[in-house]
Amino acid sequence: MAVHEAHFSIARGEFFSLLGPSGCGKTTTLRMIAGFERPTSGRVLLDGADVSDLPPYRRQVNTVFQQYALFPHLSVLDNVAFGPVNAKVPKAEARQRARAMLETVRLGEMADRRPAQLSGGQQQRVALARALVNLPRALLLDEPLAALDLKLRHAMQVELKRIQREVGITFVFVTHDQTEALTMSDRIAVMSQGRVEQIGTPEDIYDRPASVFVAGFIGSANLLPVTVRSRTGEQATCALADGNTLDAAIAGDGPAVGDGATLMLRPERLYLLGTPPASGAGIRATVTDLLFEGATRRVLLRTDDGTPLAAEVASTHEPVRPGDTAWVAWPPDAPVVLAGHSTRAGATGTDVDHVEASL
Repeated sequence: MAVHEAHFSIARGEFFSLLGPSGCGKTTTLRMIAGFERPTSGRVLLDGADVSDLPPYRRQVNTVFQQYALFPHLSVLDNVAFGPVNAKVPKAEARQRARAMLETVRLGEMADRRPAQLSGGQQQRVALARALVNLPRALLLDEPLAALDLKLRHAMQVELKRIQREVGITFVFVTHDQTEALTMSDRIAVMSQGRVEQIGTPEDIYDRPASVFVAGFIGSANLLPVTVRSRTGEQATCALADGNTLDAAIAGDGPAVGDGATLMLRPERLYLLGTPPASGAGIRATVTDLLFEGATRRVLLRTDDGTPLAAEVASTHEPVRPGDTAWVAWPPDAPVVLAGHSTRAGATGTDVDHVEASL
């Protein structure tokens, strides 16, 4: 089954992202909203009206795909005006609306050019203007930034959010890029194997993942097996494999007392010490590699039992070298405990075979 257990509502004017690995069902979900796929059960409601059986052209939604499909023989202005003209709007009014929308996407001076004379980012903005000029109830975007290079993609993330705020239309955005979703979204639905695992704000998804999958998929994480010794409110006392105990915030319903569980530690919340921490838990490990990332350095380590860990430290941090022994420590509010076990203990994203297999 392509999509199941996907039940959610999107607010008017919201920037809502469907995020997940390839094949998780996010594009199928988008195609059902657009009308290109017909759900075998359940309903699609638009402003409270059931549109499940309506064809795409009768739904007040527009879609922007990875391939922008601009008409090469028409000018930029005529590309954008095509929708209103096709909807029997008088040509002068259609062109006026098209010019206004081109100003919104900051391409007013490009109105007379052909698509082939534009850069990739400019073509994408023309496709956006063409989709928005008819003021649909919702704009559906299927990985529209995938074909752009890294810097242009980052610039377009800011531009997309600005356009969405200005026009006030609901955006439903499909991506497998976590940075895109975290940067632009009001809320995110994280999907896995046809299921919606969690819906929340970017902060909720990142800081309080509802499942081990979400913790490992969103950003980088160190996932460690623990046993829950006690629970008090939203806090649990957990025992690491070496017997050390620590307190951790409970994400979701969390595990029961006595259960095996997974502890999540984000790499940027860790710091390295030359001696055991004076208070709180710490893990002794050996530095295996250093990755320079500009303002930060990513330090890869391996614990005494062979578990890989990753820490992200400032480039000004006291330097360490491969082979050094260090103690990995963290502030009291950093650990989060999740129900269930990770299929692989330690840092996510350090083993290429494991990453390929999980995708």
